[in-house]
Amino acid sequence: MLTAKKRISKKEIKQDKLVTSYYKFQNYFLANQAKFLIGIAAVALVVIAVILISNKRSNDNLTASNLLSKVIPLYENGSYLNAVDGDPKNNIQGLKEIVENYGSTEQGETAKIYLANCYVLLGKLDDAYEQFDDYSGSNPLFIAASKAGEAAYYENKKEFEKAVDLYKEAAKISISNPSNPEYLLKAGINLLQLDKKEEALKIFLDIKKDFKTSYVAQDVERYIVIAES
Repeated sequence: MLTAKKRISKKEIKQDKLVTSYYKFQNYFLANQAKFLIGIAAVALVVIAVILISNKRSNDNLTASNLLSKVIPLYENGSYLNAVDGDPKNNIQGLKEIVENYGSTEQGETAKIYLANCYVLLGKLDDAYEQFDDYSGSNPLFIAASKAGEAAYYENKKEFEKAVDLYKEAAKISISNPSNPEYLLKAGINLLQLDKKEEALKIFLDIKKDFKTSYVAQDVERYIVIAES
């Protein structure tokens, strides 16, 4: 005698689909677990690499800071060539070597500014420009100094338009930079070289108004007279 077929409930259908899906995934995973594990290992290696790189940068930055602290006195004493090349007898590494070995660190970036200034004072302007142009640190005062250094390079080459733009850019980096009036004054002086007296006069008057206590304010009067003539 035929018996009636048992009717499958919706709940049982859903459970059956769930079980089927689970086993499908399990079979897929087992068949491809090598790929899964390789992928997980690759991610782990990337994380480890990032941590190691971060630690190395931190250690390199600390090393560069220590080396910089030893060579800065040479710079401050006016021994610019020794500051560049170092003093092996006293175990002092030069700015050039610090930049070469640790230039990608923040303290290595700082060394670039000192090295560039040394080159300027030694009359090696092309070498100085290279260091100023290569600066990519985060210190706003050094960012401004690098722009001003590039501006001075173009000013020396009598490319006054470029110099004006870079001096203005340097003055805009940080409103609290004490060198801003100097940068603006130099921008104005270069505008005079271009015979743009009206534009130069505006800058000189702004300096007189906004930077009354700056030493630059003492010099700006004579440039105002020149711009108004």
